[in-house]
Amino acid sequence: MRTRFRRGVPPELVVVWALVLFVAAEIFVTYSRLPADDLYHVSGTGPDAAVGRVLVFLNYPVALIALPIILLALDRVAGLTVRTAGIAGLLLCSVVFWPGVVDQADLDAKAVNALPALGVAVAVALTIALARSRGVDPPIPVFRATGDRLRIGVTALALVAAVPWMLADLGLSLDGVPVLGSIWQTGELRSQPGVWALHPAVHHGHHHGMDGVLFVVTAFLLSRRIPAIDGARIRNATAAFLSLMLAYGVAEIANDFWLEQVVKRGWTDWEIPDVTRPSLSVGWGVIVLAAIAIYSLWFGRSERRPIDSHMPVPETP
Repeated sequence: MRTRFRRGVPPELVVVWALVLFVAAEIFVTYSRLPADDLYHVSGTGPDAAVGRVLVFLNYPVALIALPIILLALDRVAGLTVRTAGIAGLLLCSVVFWPGVVDQADLDAKAVNALPALGVAVAVALTIALARSRGVDPPIPVFRATGDRLRIGVTALALVAAVPWMLADLGLSLDGVPVLGSIWQTGELRSQPGVWALHPAVHHGHHHGMDGVLFVVTAFLLSRRIPAIDGARIRNATAAFLSLMLAYGVAEIANDFWLEQVVKRGWTDWEIPDVTRPSLSVGWGVIVLAAIAIYSLWFGRSERRPIDSHMPVPETP
């Protein structure tokens, strides 16, 4: 008997898909039961409207999350058919970058939203195919991957900021709840610069701040597997994209949290720029510089090594 590595599905990838599925389920339930006026920039209610909002969610943020997942799968699968499907999935997910595919001002589903969603379906299919053929890799013990303490610390801060958004995905708020309702404002009626009509500090439904949390968690989880990527090009591309995803996610969290918990309390009129859509702006300049720093100092420094060797999988030839 000899010992080698099966290089199946990383368990971190399974966690990412589980989070996506959970949030999608929350969105479906909440958008099915609440009227459109209680939500954000949607026009319908009921199950049909909820399916449409889930479809938009599969475009943004899930299509972006699917891109590094497909790259990881392509490094671990063989065969022209599978690789062709993976490349098609990358192209379909990239449609989300086209102007107008996802518009914060109109989050009703459009026909074009089917294309990035199909790319997400390819990523799911590749994950399932890899799991069926090679199983799930052993987990890397906590604190064995470089930077795990920083991953845990930043994720904890993101989750604290995300408490109102997690409740909003469920159609709930902390309005009137002792202590917690003072720490996070949610259902209180507030105004903001440029929008003087009173509205809840945190609207029900999905928030781009929660998308930022998903980006941060995905980047931290999948980056633990960068050293196990065989191909140098795929390894560098994955490291670069996850570096950008991490910087982008932090910016999304900061923008949404600052507006809802600081500006809407009347503490300041200054807002962190909205960076949801890539643009030639100061905000995106900061994101790109932060991504370069993350890549240069952390994700891009991960050299190829059998990180799965923490727990080798015995196989017989």
